[in-house]
Amino acid sequence: MGLSILVTNDDGVAAPGISALARALLAGGHRLVVAAPLEDRSGSGAGVGPVHLGGGTAYERFELPGLEQVPVYGIDGPPALAVMLGCLGGFGLEGPPDLVVSGINCGYNTGRAVLHSGTVGAALTAANLGVSALAVSVQATEPLLFDAAGALAGAAVGPLSRAAPRTVINLNVPGLPLEELRGLRRARLHAAGSVTAHVVETPDTRLEIKFGAPAPPDPDSDVGLTAAGYATLTPLAGVGEDAGPGAAEGTAAVIEASAGLLSPPALDEAAS
Repeated sequence: MGLSILVTNDDGVAAPGISALARALLAGGHRLVVAAPLEDRSGSGAGVGPVHLGGGTAYERFELPGLEQVPVYGIDGPPALAVMLGCLGGFGLEGPPDLVVSGINCGYNTGRAVLHSGTVGAALTAANLGVSALAVSVQATEPLLFDAAGALAGAAVGPLSRAAPRTVINLNVPGLPLEELRGLRRARLHAAGSVTAHVVETPDTRLEIKFGAPAPPDPDSDVGLTAAGYATLTPLAGVGEDAGPGAAEGTAAVIEASAGLLSPPALDEAAS
């Protein structure tokens, strides 16, 4: 019967990548609901907007070519909000979907800059709500080539649905036909983003980020491997306690430095 999959993206519900992704998943026999921003919300990360203020989220019904039987919704909000609404029973879903698949994003989401990606943020939001997720991005080429990314996403959802709960995988695919890819490799996050950046202050009192040449990639990183013609898979972790020794030492140092500011009972409670 296939999986129940919520499909989203950060480029907007009318962007070509989300239609290509949904068609690839539909061809695999899965049951889809598409919910994405009405407008481009790239760079929104896992933000959901001021939902604490109430008032609800406006949405519209859409029909996408080749997806006439698939419920499609455009929301006035970022993709992480679409995921939250869907996982909590919105868009006609009776419960959380089996998976969330986010993309296909126009442009790689690689390196530590994935922190800011709305495509990846939507996937991490799903995991925070107990649902495993796949984020899919393709190299920005002219013309855009989505077929390989769609095929790899379709192959990934079955194994991902059987993985541990809350698993998030980030898939990046070069802009090549499937038969021209060198393969699919697990990759670690590049230490930087895909490009270098610096800030320039303009005469009209604005701060503008200028992007420069790509940072030299490590060959086993997502940046290095995609540059070599491989599609890459990188497992990601969202919000969670850092149990490493460095974090423990840093926390203990902060508590010690704050000792003179707190009454003994409060200090004891903070340290317990």
